[in-house]
Amino acid sequence: MSRIKRFKPPKVTTVVGQGTVITGDVEFSGGLHLDGAIKGNVNGVADSNATLTISELGRVEGDVHVENLILNGVVVGDVYANERAELAANARVTGTVYYRLLEMAMGAEVNGKLVHSEEQEPRKLEYDGGGEQAETATDAG
Repeated sequence: MSRIKRFKPPKVTTVVGQGTVITGDVEFSGGLHLDGAIKGNVNGVADSNATLTISELGRVEGDVHVENLILNGVVVGDVYANERAELAANARVTGTVYYRLLEMAMGAEVNGKLVHSEEQEPRKLEYDGGGEQAETATDAG
């Protein structure tokens, strides 16, 4: 029986404190700990083991693109965790969660889809346009 290698997050290099609101996109490497709010997309630098930790006080309104996510707060937007997503008991996600490895505690909530992906950047679902032909046919009649 093989043992699962325990995840060790990188050292936190940036902290956004409670009561702080950042409006705009944020790009970081290393560890980012969020107790405040970010209204914009959060992007971890590729191949930097970028880890976003959102406490129960933290909130992101935008898409999150990181290697690893440890969530105990709120994300309103899509989450792209290229390696690992940990959703703690108070985690709330409104959007799609793309992940390679998922750990979800009882009480965590995802209002959207969970999509397992082995790809670095998952493909997005595309609209096939099937409904437009049907509407055109009824308008012509």
